Amino acid sequence: MTTQTADAMLDERWSLSTSVALRPEPFGALAYHFANRRLTFLKRPELVAVVRALAGSTSVRGALESAEVPPVQWPAYLAALRGLASSDMLQLEGTAR
Repeated sequence: MTTQTADAMLDERWSLSTSVALRPEPFGALAYHFANRRLTFLKRPELVAVVRALAGSTSVRGALESAEVPPVQWPAYLAALRGLASSDMLQLEGTAR
């Protein structure tokens, strides 16, 4: 079993926190969390595409596929998504933050 199929996050449904706004920038986007006042730089347009795709996907796997991220790159994207989740930029669907 590979990392791409073994990671539990792939089958979870995540979304951008309702307290977060994305502002497009040439390098990707700025994410601002209105509740904790954190500002995060999403430095790749491809990562922004994945974050935006989360809203219309039933899983992280679906968002990665929708954004056409090659499976070999999924571990890096999962690490980035975990970082966003740890700063409350993303929330697991069905949980309130």
